[in-house]
Amino acid sequence: MNKSNLFFLFVIMALFYSCSDPTITDDLLDGNVIFDPSLYNPGQFLVSAKYPNPTPEDLSKHIILVIHGYSATTFEWQEFKDWSNESTYRISQVLLDGHGRDYDSFKASKWEDWRSAITDEYEKLIALGYTKISIAGSSTGGTLILELVKSGYFNSHLPPKNLFLIDPIVVSSNKLQSIIGIVGPMIVYAESDQTSEENKYWYRFRPYQTINELNDVMKVVRKGLEDGITLPSGTYFKVFHSLHDPVASTTSTVLIYKGLKTSTGAHIDAQIMDSDIHVFTRLSLRSNVTPLQYANQLDAFNQIANKLN
Repeated sequence: MNKSNLFFLFVIMALFYSCSDPTITDDLLDGNVIFDPSLYNPGQFLVSAKYPNPTPEDLSKHIILVIHGYSATTFEWQEFKDWSNESTYRISQVLLDGHGRDYDSFKASKWEDWRSAITDEYEKLIALGYTKISIAGSSTGGTLILELVKSGYFNSHLPPKNLFLIDPIVVSSNKLQSIIGIVGPMIVYAESDQTSEENKYWYRFRPYQTINELNDVMKVVRKGLEDGITLPSGTYFKVFHSLHDPVASTTSTVLIYKGLKTSTGAHIDAQIMDSDIHVFTRLSLRSNVTPLQYANQLDAFNQIANKLN
């Protein structure tokens, strides 16, 4: 190993080094006290649980599954839920498996586990008779949606009406993330710089095993986009991306735009937002939110809602 590589490794270790699992207190999501409320009150979050015997009026409504990102919880889409008019469409807030629980559950989870929560709710809705189903995903939620399209899942299930992605991560803005497979056993975990309030809704400590899982599903999606992916017939797709996203590089959306086509071979819709925050639709608990950031959020919310009418 030459001197530059040694220095690079030293910097990495200085930034992340730890020798054992983190010290977790009960005021953290990672602890054993706070859990995502959808786990013990699913009827307030999942349409399939709230309306297990839907009426014809229920079945006539559009349903949109909203999918949060890596290390997050249902909280990430709560603002959209609060903003939405439940009389015109309904929102099903999906908690990814392995998330919203304790550190050990998160550490042991695979990306296929995360995805299974999406397909579980999707298939329950289909079985109940819903036919107008859309999905919106932020960050890794968007990556998992792309993987579902790439895998051909919707070829054997009711195709979604619409797919919306907010700051999907296919290429990371953090170059160190890609080498976690090499240094992971030494760093054990990465600690997020977040506030005490955010500690209730996002894991503060991200085990290297789950970062590896994130890298794996990103790699699967990148390969699919390189080979070319086609949307199901009749499915509308739009991706929104912050211009200066500090987590998911805008190269992600460039690859999506180039590698994903509609069933007729047309380009998908994409919009770059004048923003420097990751998951620009989540403004709650952020500090110094500007009028432009509120305008970006409202623009995306309106476009999603209007497409359901």
